[in-house]
Amino acid sequence: MSIETVPRTAEEWLATPLGQYLLAREQDYFDRAVADLFGYNAFQLGMVEHDLLRASRIPLRVHVDLSGAVQVRADFRDLPIASNSADLVLLPHVLEFSEHPHQILREVARVLLPEAHVVIACFNPWSLWGFRRVFNSRSRYPWRGRFINLPRLKDWLALLGFEITAGQMSCYAPPCVEQKWLDRFGFMEKAGDRWWPMGGGVYFLEAVKRVRGMRLIMPRWSERLVPKKNLAPAPEKVREPREPVAARVTVNR
Repeated sequence: MSIETVPRTAEEWLATPLGQYLLAREQDYFDRAVADLFGYNAFQLGMVEHDLLRASRIPLRVHVDLSGAVQVRADFRDLPIASNSADLVLLPHVLEFSEHPHQILREVARVLLPEAHVVIACFNPWSLWGFRRVFNSRSRYPWRGRFINLPRLKDWLALLGFEITAGQMSCYAPPCVEQKWLDRFGFMEKAGDRWWPMGGGVYFLEAVKRVRGMRLIMPRWSERLVPKKNLAPAPEKVREPREPVAARVTVNR
């Protein structure tokens, strides 16, 4: 393995053999994750040069970023999207390259409808990729990112009311520069889930926005609308009757 000369931009790095190795596995996962999700509005934040929503059946699919071929230009920390309007949001390597990942997650929680989905891809710091980051220049992609621990990201999502529904590790091969070395370590991709399930260079998370049900306390209309029973008045005791009471006698003829 030789020392990697990594391009500084994300797109240049994704064009390298290692970037293509990563992109192929991520595209495969996103294709499977979004294929059976339904709704009206889906948003992909980041990596807009690659259509990670291509397998989605949702009619409106929008790419959001500050530059590139996008439908919406926006900062991920302040999305120009109405609250409770999105059915699906993808976050491909957005959180680890932002100084405010918590704010981005809060914005995603705001725009998502109840029971809507978010799919996240992040680099795993506890992997060969995370180990490689220690010895690489922090000015180059992807090693300049702040890789997020999986348990920490789960805690952030739980605090925002998300429920984890699925997830997967991927990219178990070492982050080699040349294609021949990636091919030689190809066996690690199949053995990774069995022998070192937490050692993938990338992890995926799927979560659903849960909203606790509310119980409205209403007036007891049923009892208020029931007509009151009209009771017969109680007989009064006559102390000094005004007229004598005469018995009526029926005479049979």
